[in-house]
Amino acid sequence: MPKTPITLFGYGLTTKAIAKHYGPSTFFDDNVTKPFKDDDNNALKPSQEFNPKYSVLEVPSPGMPPQHPLISSATNLMSEYDLFLGQRSPYTLQEKPFNIWISGTNGKTTTTQMLQHLLAEKGSLAGGNIGTPLADLDSQAAIWILETSSFTLHYTNEASPNIYLLLPIAPDHLSWHGSYEEYYKAKLKPLATMKEGEVAIVPKAFADTETDAFLITYENEQDLAAYFGIDTTKVKFKGAFLLDALMAMGVEKVLYDTIDYVKMNAFELDPHRQEELHDAQGRLWVNDTKATNIDATLAALERYKAQHIHLILGGDDKGVALEPLFDALDRYDLELYTLGSNEERLNALATAHNIRYTSSKTIEQAVTDIAAAHTKESVALLSPAASSLDQFPSYAVRGERFKAALKNLS
Repeated sequence: MPKTPITLFGYGLTTKAIAKHYGPSTFFDDNVTKPFKDDDNNALKPSQEFNPKYSVLEVPSPGMPPQHPLISSATNLMSEYDLFLGQRSPYTLQEKPFNIWISGTNGKTTTTQMLQHLLAEKGSLAGGNIGTPLADLDSQAAIWILETSSFTLHYTNEASPNIYLLLPIAPDHLSWHGSYEEYYKAKLKPLATMKEGEVAIVPKAFADTETDAFLITYENEQDLAAYFGIDTTKVKFKGAFLLDALMAMGVEKVLYDTIDYVKMNAFELDPHRQEELHDAQGRLWVNDTKATNIDATLAALERYKAQHIHLILGGDDKGVALEPLFDALDRYDLELYTLGSNEERLNALATAHNIRYTSSKTIEQAVTDIAAAHTKESVALLSPAASSLDQFPSYAVRGERFKAALKNLS
């Protein structure tokens, strides 16, 4: 018998992959003004045409906020994870791969990539928020390693990981979730469905969270290294990347009782996260454009705290309170170069905290402004603590524009 037809909310990467394998489907999307069919015979309709009477299963694009009218009118809502890894879905995989979920505020992508690097020879595949939807992953793979966003977790109620890695969390996506409490509640949801014999590695602050999983808690890198017997002097990664590496190595230790320093150190970091560059005068510039929240920026500042820092800050801050950032900035020898939609807020806070700043407005002007004062002893750091979407198509484009501006320095 044919399976239940899937109604899809949002014409995005995740939903398109579902339709490709299990369609044709009906999409409802805010950008559609009148109904049409795409090349794969999927029906695309305006969001306001959705009628729950004619739908028995709805899957949203992960980034669609819970306040969206489509979400509030849905009566059979199911996340991508529940669709394939849950219990009630007609599309649930009969033989589910061993699955590892990785979440947290910062470091999800790097930890996922590191773990995939370590376990690839064991038949693992990486996906989820890292770019490959679950519908495109081979269901016969031995292991799925899934970068898992708070958006996906918000909509997931049945699926459960065999191993859950939770990196440190800090306020983020508050305009989407509505509050920090709702944000961290989403991050902790997997613990409620995990079973005895499964493993969760979480910050010590959540040690009392009710779960049947075996909890391994940590406060810092030293805790993880001590628990798993890892010699950090043999690991090339430092700062925030060391924590990512220890989480990945910890999973290898849990599953195979091995610690492979050589393989871990062979991993190469992606660009755009604390990517160090030097100009023609030998001055250090750091592209940390992927630092889209306060916690990520503070991690970068801690790495360069011994130097005078020229910090490029600003963008779409997603509704997060900025006072905690400025309370922390008082500890560093720095000056600010502000830009983006929250520039005026940043300038006002810099004035209140007596922090020197330049209102640069654009990434190119910020590079020019810094170049006039930068020396071989200081560091120029693009670590915006904000999303890029107010001025750029993505954080990567912001980073490339930063690097292009460096090349244009005389």
